[in-house]
Amino acid sequence: MTIKLRNGIFLAPFHPVDEDPTLCIQRDFELVEHLDRLGYEEAWIGEHHSAGFEIISSPELFIAAAAERTKRIRLGTGVVSLPYHSPLMAANRIIQLDHQTRGRVMFGVGPGLLPSDAFSMGIEPATQRDRMVESIEVILRLWKGQRVTAKTDWFNLVDATCQLLPYTWPHPEIAVASSVTPSGGKLAGRHGFGMLCVAATQAGGYDALAVNWGVANKTAAEHGRTMDPEKLRLVGPVHIAETREQAFENCKYGFDQWRDYFSGISAVAGRETTENRPLETLVQEGVAVVGTPDDAIAQIKRLQAKQGEFGCFLQLAHNWANFENTKKSYDLWQRHVTPAINGANTARETALAWAKDNKERFIGAAIGAAMQTIQKHHEDEARKAAKAAE
Repeated sequence: MTIKLRNGIFLAPFHPVDEDPTLCIQRDFELVEHLDRLGYEEAWIGEHHSAGFEIISSPELFIAAAAERTKRIRLGTGVVSLPYHSPLMAANRIIQLDHQTRGRVMFGVGPGLLPSDAFSMGIEPATQRDRMVESIEVILRLWKGQRVTAKTDWFNLVDATCQLLPYTWPHPEIAVASSVTPSGGKLAGRHGFGMLCVAATQAGGYDALAVNWGVANKTAAEHGRTMDPEKLRLVGPVHIAETREQAFENCKYGFDQWRDYFSGISAVAGRETTENRPLETLVQEGVAVVGTPDDAIAQIKRLQAKQGEFGCFLQLAHNWANFENTKKSYDLWQRHVTPAINGANTARETALAWAKDNKERFIGAAIGAAMQTIQKHHEDEARKAAKAAE
């Protein structure tokens, strides 16, 4: 492989309705701080407005606070549902974050996932993908410093412009949500955006990986562009421990609540149903990794075999385990999975093998050198004694 795989999380987030929401949000901040210390490269924060579990409604607000608590990790909107916002407002918020974070913000965009969100705003689901495209086209013009007059059936801009130009040149990285349909791939290919494959390990999303990446590459070629696999991100749920038995035991804490939530919204959110499917089944089908670092390594290799090279794997933050075991899982990933996938210890392994293979030669040389030193010492002492006797 020629691409160094980056690590990150996709933080919807998922919080059961029997926990204090204030403490849940604070714990999300603590998690991002923990990942920053471990060396994770990216954290993507979701936008949702209904259904109770996914309680961050403004990823921009979360990112603004998280940026002050972290040093290196890049922070992305995962994603801004563009049909819910004026393009001018969305453009200005991201540009402000681009300046506040000194270029650490990434702009993830999508049409909106939860139909209950769109329903609450009186938005017809059939219009959302087209509105996403209309919005991003205007945002790109605004970020170029253009003055825009544009009217559609859902927004009206008159002589609009951004007061600030981007901190990042030419603008913050943009990634489009992609699951099963080809719409994300088409938009990414047209503009050379990255892709967030949010259902990469689910049956439908896994089967569509190569298809949608192919759509993106074909569309890019039609527009004189080339897709960059460094900007391709795959999302999947993971929990690892020292043993498989311990990993499954840890997940008894919160998996059932997560499954009940997903089962309740899957039919209306385009998410693959998990109803009445035990965790063991999801693991056997490759939807989730629950096991050891070796199991996680196997999942990455499986995805690489299916998709080819991609730039970043984002662990879906699911709260299946308690917070301490969750943090330990991320720690194990960074200590063992990352170096194995990227070959970080190849030179060390070669050095150790070389030292072992040549130990007899080294030991012999060392013993010889020691004997020479001892012999020289005796000779020097003998000369001193002889001189003293004269």
